[in-house]
Amino acid sequence: MASSRLHFLLSKPPPAAVLPSCFFSSLFPSAFHASLRRHRFARSFSAARRLFCSKSDPPLQSDSRVGEAAPSIVGDLLDYLNESWTQFHATGESSNSSILLAIICSYVLIPLISFSIAFFPLAEAKRQLIAAGFRLLNENDEWDLQPGGRYFFTRNMSCLVAFAVGEDYKVGSGFHVIAAHTDSPCLKLKPRSASSKSGYLMVNVQTYGSGLWHTWFDRDLSVAGRVILKHNSGSFIHKLVKVRKPLLRVPTLAIHLDRTVNTEGFKPNLETQLVPLLSTKVDEAETKSEDKTKASSSKNIHHPLLLQVLSEELACDASEIMGMELNVCDTQPSCLGGGNNEFIFSGRLDNLASSYCALRSLIDSCQSPIDLADEQAIRMIALFDNEEVGSNSLQGAGAPTMFQAMRRIVDCLSQERMTEDSFERTLRSSFLVSADMAHGLHPNFPDKYEEHHRPQLQKGVVIKHNANQRYATSGLTAFLFTEVANLHDLPVQIRETVVLAIFCNNLQIGYFVFVITGILDIYVWLWWERTRMALWNSDHSLALVVGKSMLGVGIRTVDCGIPQLSMHSVREICGKEDVDIAYKLFTAFFRSFSDIDKKLIVDF
Repeated sequence: MASSRLHFLLSKPPPAAVLPSCFFSSLFPSAFHASLRRHRFARSFSAARRLFCSKSDPPLQSDSRVGEAAPSIVGDLLDYLNESWTQFHATGESSNSSILLAIICSYVLIPLISFSIAFFPLAEAKRQLIAAGFRLLNENDEWDLQPGGRYFFTRNMSCLVAFAVGEDYKVGSGFHVIAAHTDSPCLKLKPRSASSKSGYLMVNVQTYGSGLWHTWFDRDLSVAGRVILKHNSGSFIHKLVKVRKPLLRVPTLAIHLDRTVNTEGFKPNLETQLVPLLSTKVDEAETKSEDKTKASSSKNIHHPLLLQVLSEELACDASEIMGMELNVCDTQPSCLGGGNNEFIFSGRLDNLASSYCALRSLIDSCQSPIDLADEQAIRMIALFDNEEVGSNSLQGAGAPTMFQAMRRIVDCLSQERMTEDSFERTLRSSFLVSADMAHGLHPNFPDKYEEHHRPQLQKGVVIKHNANQRYATSGLTAFLFTEVANLHDLPVQIRETVVLAIFCNNLQIGYFVFVITGILDIYVWLWWERTRMALWNSDHSLALVVGKSMLGVGIRTVDCGIPQLSMHSVREICGKEDVDIAYKLFTAFFRSFSDIDKKLIVDF
């Protein structure tokens, strides 16, 4: 009942008579009322509703090639990016006033903050999977799996593997997998974060991944992450924490003190100049009042003021905080933008957009009992952490998490029918979609792209190729994945990376200099190595980790992604049409790949 009323309120702005001016005075406290006046809620409700989008928005007006009408998931993606489910999805059966309050909080006053840390998206993924009927497994326990069952497990609460077993599963049937990562470049608090400079309390941070770090200057920042608390019983618990208000800021140097910044470029020292301000130094009286807190707070390695803010969010005493794993994050919420609201402006699109499309496609492809009735394969998603720093961690794609899960699943389902080659046949029948964002054509820098391979926003998912196997895509896997798209009238694009051609040119130059000038070749080769690594890492793909590891054990793989601009900036941009196309394509992959795969026989 509440959801229907909510749909009505969102889809049709309330008439003036329904919301008299005295209504807001009686409904909200004075501080809230002042905030509403600043936002001019009564006159801009419909505009704000269009800006922030929601589940109740009508389906996108897309090209006829996209196929049958389906609900847009863009609003859900914005919720996922903003983590606004905490308020919005918890309204339940309540009064009209409560529902309206939820609408105001979610769509006008500012949704909850986007947090650049993998714990929060995984927590929401866990919530959605349980709500959809998936059963949580523990890696330390024995598994009891059945055909038709839906399951998932997490590792470190930043890596997740979920799967649905076909009702018609047979030993040797393959896995149909979509893999993505949930981490993004960000700033992480150092283990000893407290420092002071020139009368300011500063927070020491370190860079995570290959971010565009100049975009973090002059942003309203906060912190989010995981905290270890000491329980009354003497045990320890971990809790997620996020500070909703702007807490930190990294100010740039004024132009009057850096006249060459626009001609020579902004080149900050990431160790000494990318340090956020927390506050001005507290006075002596405040310091004395906090002595007790200081003495018991994580061995005095973090500012007592920061610990106080965290303890208020956690509703605990600062002395109970035993450890923390915090990221710095931007507080600006994700939203729609552009002249026709056709863009998504957000942080962490790389790669939460892909991971969310994978999550929703798995849930929606098996939400009905009949969806798995004739399925022989196992549908799976794998969401990994630490891709931006090489994936070599317990929760990263470099660990054998997915491979071990596959073997364990086959063992559980095969029982006495298991033979020595059962798992090998399963791998040979499997197919992996490695989903990571792609570089869309930048209108201001067209010369940075290969002339005949320039993916555009709003034109569909990009299939990535490279002749030197830097991507896992082959002609065969690209064909099969394209067939899925063609079957459902979904557009796809092709991208060919030509970075290795630049390597070859540098190699020839290096060799020429070696022959002609002798000793100068040392410097040229050093330059070539630095250039090679910089170029190689600038388009780092999940396929280099997940795809390559699966290829090594015989799993066919295609590398694809949603095109975007401003990759690795604190604020990125992609087309909302592409998000819906990716969701439809991934859902179609789960539902129809088994039939398509049977039609092409290569090795016999």
